Amino acid sequence: MTSLIKNTLTITFYFILSSSLLHPSNGAFSEEISEAISMKRMEKTTRFHFFFHDIHSGKSPSAIKIAGTPDSSLFGDTFMMDNTLTEHQEGTSKVVGKAQGMYAFAAKNEPALLMVLNLEFTQGEFNGSSLSVLGRNPVMVDVREMPIVGGSGRFRYASGYALAHTVWFEPKTSDAIVEYNVYVKHY
Repeated sequence: MTSLIKNTLTITFYFILSSSLLHPSNGAFSEEISEAISMKRMEKTTRFHFFFHDIHSGKSPSAIKIAGTPDSSLFGDTFMMDNTLTEHQEGTSKVVGKAQGMYAFAAKNEPALLMVLNLEFTQGEFNGSSLSVLGRNPVMVDVREMPIVGGSGRFRYASGYALAHTVWFEPKTSDAIVEYNVYVKHY
């Protein structure tokens, strides 16, 4: 009888061990997802056109300096922003979202920014979704290209690029309005 119980336990232990080694549990670090699942959704490209209002002056600025040097070199100066995105250039135009994040002067010999921002949309079919921009913005170039590196909501797995063109700049205050054309691939 002892031998029967011992054999039964050994066989049971063998099946439990072999099934857990061959089929990882939910705690797996990574797993492949079937191509059939990922191919059901069709990829589309969407173009956005809006204006980015970067305001440093007034009672309620949308961008503030959070780090930097006391000299006037600009290199290292870092700004946090919560900028309004509008349909048209005028500040009174319909608000379509926010640009939230930061930018820093990252080049010693030219005004080039490192941009780290989320474009959060608050209107239309993309309300509640956002795009993430991470890239170099050489502000003296007429049209700058920055990569879209991802997103959330309707833009999960997004990729693309943003073209920025400054349409207005006030040197005394550093206030600016930047036109954006964004092309994004998403599902």
